[in-house]
Amino acid sequence: MLLLALDTATPAVTVALHDGTDVIASSSQVDARRHGELLLPAVDRVLADAGLGLDAVTGIVVGTGPGPYTGLRVGLMTADTFGLALDVPVHGVCTLDGLAYAADLDRPFVVATDARRKEVYWARYDDRRTRVTEPAVDRPADIAEQVAGVPAVGAGALLYPDTFPAAHAPEHVSAAALASLAAERLAAGGELPAPRPLYLRRPDAQVPKNYKVVTPK
Repeated sequence: MLLLALDTATPAVTVALHDGTDVIASSSQVDARRHGELLLPAVDRVLADAGLGLDAVTGIVVGTGPGPYTGLRVGLMTADTFGLALDVPVHGVCTLDGLAYAADLDRPFVVATDARRKEVYWARYDDRRTRVTEPAVDRPADIAEQVAGVPAVGAGALLYPDTFPAAHAPEHVSAAALASLAAERLAAGGELPAPRPLYLRRPDAQVPKNYKVVTPK
């Protein structure tokens, strides 16, 4: 097994290689505006660090969000392209699950990432491997009662300390955690979801309501 994992659902552009036993190379950069520019060089860098070629990869793991439309689709389209070119399976993993897996917590907690517009993407977990609610997008004040009394991880939690007073690292997801979680589930005979995006809301860019079509006579 050699899994190539990547995620662009948060400001982090993150890539990792997992050989079925451990992460053998990884790279993460935080830049919310340069996902498309940074992702492929990060893949090249990780493969070079591991001393392997892309043709050695046996599967792709990609973070499915939730996340902003523009950043999220960079990772998903890249993963699909690699999968087609290499004729290997492409597995989806919820980005929040990757953050939860990396959290050093042994009791119920919340993962919250920045959804912009003064909102967070979030979900509750019983432990680092077990999500108990579907991912959602809400204003922090609207979910204060639901998340009260439990620790939280992620950039969204750090942004809103009034709602998430017990915020912990990690701030952003790492492809190393995604790869490790995926490898663990696959080794146990489990199935991973298809790489379908969790947008949870419409993209910011939309056609104007009073758009006038002009055609030549």
